[in-house]
Amino acid sequence: MAEKTCYYEVLQIQRSSSKADIDRAYRKLAIKFHPDKNKEDEDAVEKFKEATEAYEVLSDTEKRERYDRYGHAGVEGVHQFNDVEDIFEAFGDLFGGGGGVFGDLFGSRGGRRRRSRRGADIRCNVTLTLEEAARGVQKDISFRRRVRCQKCDGSGAEPGSQPTTCNTCGGRGQVIQSAGILRVQTACPHCSGTGQQISQPCADCRGSGLQNKKAELTVSIPAGVDDGVRLRVQGEGEASPDGGPVGDCYVFINVRPHELFKRDGSHLILQLPISYSQAALGAEIEVPTLDGPENLQVSPGSQNGEVFTIRGRGVVDHQTGRPGDLLVQVFIEVPKKLSDEQERLLRELAELDHESVLPHRKSFLEKLRTFFDSDTQPQES
Repeated sequence: MAEKTCYYEVLQIQRSSSKADIDRAYRKLAIKFHPDKNKEDEDAVEKFKEATEAYEVLSDTEKRERYDRYGHAGVEGVHQFNDVEDIFEAFGDLFGGGGGVFGDLFGSRGGRRRRSRRGADIRCNVTLTLEEAARGVQKDISFRRRVRCQKCDGSGAEPGSQPTTCNTCGGRGQVIQSAGILRVQTACPHCSGTGQQISQPCADCRGSGLQNKKAELTVSIPAGVDDGVRLRVQGEGEASPDGGPVGDCYVFINVRPHELFKRDGSHLILQLPISYSQAALGAEIEVPTLDGPENLQVSPGSQNGEVFTIRGRGVVDHQTGRPGDLLVQVFIEVPKKLSDEQERLLRELAELDHESVLPHRKSFLEKLRTFFDSDTQPQES
């Protein structure tokens, strides 16, 4: 685990700083790194959480004394913020309009009554052929998701009855607990943060306000998607349990292996067998592509494993829109059987090249006799 930065260094203050100095330092950093100003900057969000954690300790006299004596080990029980919304729920009075550290600077985001929960996301898997992935395709998908209960219209209460306001939190969904000087807001334990209690739960959804239903969608998959790509279909996930926004559906792409082509990003690789004569003399060969056959010029003297490029016959990059190339790797195929004419011509070629080849149709016994005869012949001195 990485070592934590000193809280005084995080807030950029001295160890002798006063409470007012700590408030000013935190206010400055929180304004700089606030999520509403840095929506696409995850690093700023982490710094915002780090500054808030430092402020929680150093603004509390008792926690600050423990931290000064024992360091981070002395405040191990301090709140760990996994989400910026945890900060707004825990320190709503600081960010709202209650005259805290920020006054009305950030409006009512941190001091709102309660946060509606977003519906859960759904995952779907879709399998494509390479041709479908390359060209784009419309795919029908089906899955089960939780939607708003039709009988109770999502209230969770049996028709004819109504949810009642939670007596513990007064409908706020939050309760405030004192933690030293700070007041910490947490979800109400009796209503789980909804602010309401149901005395007569709906028989269909058992008070949850949600029901399982089968969903069927037609998803447009863009050209060029690769194996493992995740597509987001906004607003097609599960309904929120308390009227918040609907979740999303994430479609995970699986591309089946192709019989001829291998994929390397936006490029396609084709291994093409050619004959010795085609490699030596050159040839024009018809090769397959995803868009149909195309002629390839194999240059004379081509070597085994040499790669030829056909521009623009790969797969479109779904982010840039630029097509890749088809890379044709040739390998020289040696025939296992030859006709008499083929063998005669190759032997003539071997003689011209002064190459040593096996005798024509020589039996094994003849080869063996020749071997021993050459062994017994006297050597010249």
